[in-house]
Amino acid sequence: MSEEQSQQQFTIQKIYVKDISFESPNAPGVFQNGEWKPEVNVQLNTDSQVLSDALHEVTLTVTVTAKQKDSTAFLVEVKQSGIFQMSGFEEDQINGMLGAYCPEVLFPYAREAISDMVTKGGFPQMLLSPVNFNALYMQQQQQQAEGQPETETAH
Repeated sequence: MSEEQSQQQFTIQKIYVKDISFESPNAPGVFQNGEWKPEVNVQLNTDSQVLSDALHEVTLTVTVTAKQKDSTAFLVEVKQSGIFQMSGFEEDQINGMLGAYCPEVLFPYAREAISDMVTKGGFPQMLLSPVNFNALYMQQQQQQAEGQPETETAH
């Protein structure tokens, strides 16, 4: 193990909800629209900012919209954030951690918050499928290298 690698440090300083919202604009009518077979759209977005030399804030925004028969059943958005300390890494390694690893750490917290809010809103439990943030990050890097505009990820 080289001296440089032994000096690498990654720690999670804090994980917190930065913003959270739930809307059910068509309640109570949406509960009377027959069998629950919603069309669900999930959008993911990540953002990061430098707080100091080694501290970074990463925010994962997850927006879920469920429609039942052309009517919005609910819209939920969670901005799950974390403060991460990183030192001793190369810039490309830090970028990879900010774009893939940190959102991967934050996702289970956002997933739980969304599930709780949907259930409290009177709807059946919603469990979001796991997301491969590393693949999404690599896809984004490839698009940037090819000069294509960034796109939000929808599942």
